Formats: sequence, structure tokens, C-alpha cells
Amino acid sequence: MNEPVIPQKAPYLVEVEEGRVYRWCACGKSDNQPFCNNMHTPDDPPPVMWKADSSGMKPFCGCKKTQNPPFCDGTHNSI
Repeated sequence: MNEPVIPQKAPYLVEVEEGRVYRWCACGKSDNQPFCNNMHTPDDPPPVMWKADSSGMKPFCGCKKTQNPPFCDGTHNSI
């Protein structure tokens, strides 16, 4: 599997809507970060589906190295 591209070394703060399903880009190739736009190949990490359980701001991972996808866990501080 290909290593993900790092589009930014900080989280993307996104306003999410309760009940909506989001597809977080895990490969880093999307030009619609932090969400997938199908730019990945079969050798790239697949997008992560996530359904919002409440509305509000969420910190989606921007470095694609999180151990808690799709959310930032601070890993960007060590890369």
C-alpha cells in the first residue's frame, strides 16, 4: 500500500451536520481536503466513512498519520 501524501501538518476544522455521512480522504491526494474526491488508486489507503452524531466543529486529520481516523490525534506534531 502507498504511503499517504501529507496535504498539511495541522487539522482541518470543519463544521459538520448531525446525521450526515462524510468520506475522509486517507490518501492525501484529494483537492477537496479533508474529504475524498476519488483521486486515490487501488494501492492507496481507502477513504474512511464517518457519520456525524452531532453538529459542530470537528478536527479532521490533515497529515493522514492519525491513529484515530478521521480525526486529528496530534501526530502531526512529531512529523
